Amino acid sequence: MAKKNTIGIVREILADFLPRNGYELWNAEFAKEGKDYNLKVYIDAKDGVGADDCEKVSRYLSEKLDEADPIDMPYYLIVSSPGMDRPLLTQEHFERYRGSHVDVALYKGVNGKKAYSGILCERTEDDLIIRAVVDDADDSQGEEIKFPLALVSKVRLQVIF
Repeated sequence: MAKKNTIGIVREILADFLPRNGYELWNAEFAKEGKDYNLKVYIDAKDGVGADDCEKVSRYLSEKLDEADPIDMPYYLIVSSPGMDRPLLTQEHFERYRGSHVDVALYKGVNGKKAYSGILCERTEDDLIIRAVVDDADDSQGEEIKFPLALVSKVRLQVIF
């Protein structure tokens, strides 16, 4: 296992570097996948993130992690964008994307369904509220659906072309 809280250390290392270079930390994960450990860092920027951005952050973070040596096992460092269908994880993410189309996955079905799509209305302390999209109507016409956060597995932005 990691010597210290790996994600906390990553956040600390990147705290000044990312904003100084026009990036933000979307999420970081350290987990075993198959036989390998992966440290995944997702970055975002106002104008999007490309391969050069990921390489820049990866080089910086790799150097700083080598200096600090907080991980006592072999691992792969992966830096990428959260993608167009990015997961919404923090309250800030939910506020930023209020009014956007989202897909909601549930741990347990509600009204016989474990997957819903709609317009993100709000995430409160206890609930997630979306508005169902009605065919041939504007986005404000659908019924509001409220899910207890304890039932919500994932919320992702929809990719709409």
